[in-house]
Amino acid sequence: MGPLQGVTIIELAGIGPGPFAGMMLSDMGATVVRVDRAGAVRGGDPADPPKDSLGRGRLSVGVDLKHLDGLETVLKMVEGADALMEGFRPGVTERLGIGPEACLARNPKLVYGRMTGWGQDGPYASSAGHDINYIALAGALESIGRAGEAPVPPLNLVGDFGGGGMFLAFGMVCALFEAERSGRGQVVDAAMVDGAATLMSMFWGLKAMGFWEPGRGTNMLDTGAPFYEVYECSDEKFVSIGSIEPQFYAELLELSGLGADDTLPAQMDRAKWPETKERFAKLFKTKPREEWCHIMEHTDVCFAPVLTMEEATEHPHNVARGVFTNVGGMTQQSPAPRFSRTEAEIQGPAAHPGQHTNEVLAKLGLDEAQIASLRESGAVA
Repeated sequence: MGPLQGVTIIELAGIGPGPFAGMMLSDMGATVVRVDRAGAVRGGDPADPPKDSLGRGRLSVGVDLKHLDGLETVLKMVEGADALMEGFRPGVTERLGIGPEACLARNPKLVYGRMTGWGQDGPYASSAGHDINYIALAGALESIGRAGEAPVPPLNLVGDFGGGGMFLAFGMVCALFEAERSGRGQVVDAAMVDGAATLMSMFWGLKAMGFWEPGRGTNMLDTGAPFYEVYECSDEKFVSIGSIEPQFYAELLELSGLGADDTLPAQMDRAKWPETKERFAKLFKTKPREEWCHIMEHTDVCFAPVLTMEEATEHPHNVARGVFTNVGGMTQQSPAPRFSRTEAEIQGPAAHPGQHTNEVLAKLGLDEAQIASLRESGAVA
């Protein structure tokens, strides 16, 4: 099951990008053991799992990292693991006694993944922040929005997940691959500001070539162009148009009924883009979304309806590919990407904090009396 089957990863519980990386690695077959705070353990029925798709597919142990026996328990887990991930501010795990130096001393081949917003160093490193701040400093947020309006945060997709969790997962797999050849572990410093800046790579290239102008909503891909835009239909629903290439734009004109209009400005006449956009906006308002779908779906217009989350789960294309699934009574996304031989698979719903403490400690070689002693001392829960 999955290309990472046989890989064991310890995840120190956190929020946002760290759990997202853990979910991706678990979906690919890794055994991910989440270390939850002992104080977060409240019990819970495994038949009624938490509604948390980011937390799916994990084993969970409840540990007090400030308790010497709790810390030692995690370090014993480190000895048999391939990797560890944490998402605390710089220096926190060092103060707890579970930083890179302590862990690599126990397991020299360990990959130690660190997820932060600002990175492990730099003037902002010790400051608090969230997705919106990281993508702002990376130069990504300023470019997202419409002309004459303030920048629009794209949910927390660019910092937390695209620039954060995915880069951490990618970095972990790269380091695990290298460790197999060198026999040596290393630290992966994944910062959301770095990742968000990397996601802007194409736009740095366009800027250097003179194809990207300053100011929001004036360029081809930022709602400046009439052929790369979202339009409202007569039923107050929306469609997306991405007819960049000339042949696709020609098909858009033909199917929309504007092909014979010789007063329409040329596609790349940037000065007339606002005028052309206004004409498209009026046109799309003449029909409901479903009628535009009937006209433009399955063509080369580069068209798709703008769907709600619920509608997306029911669209025939997504149904045919199994883009969504149901785990633990919760509709959620299926694993991605897909593999021809080592098929990825969700390893179960999210666990309640501490749900697998006994199971994990038993695999470490502890007997019932030792586990009970740790419980009684408060080291684990």
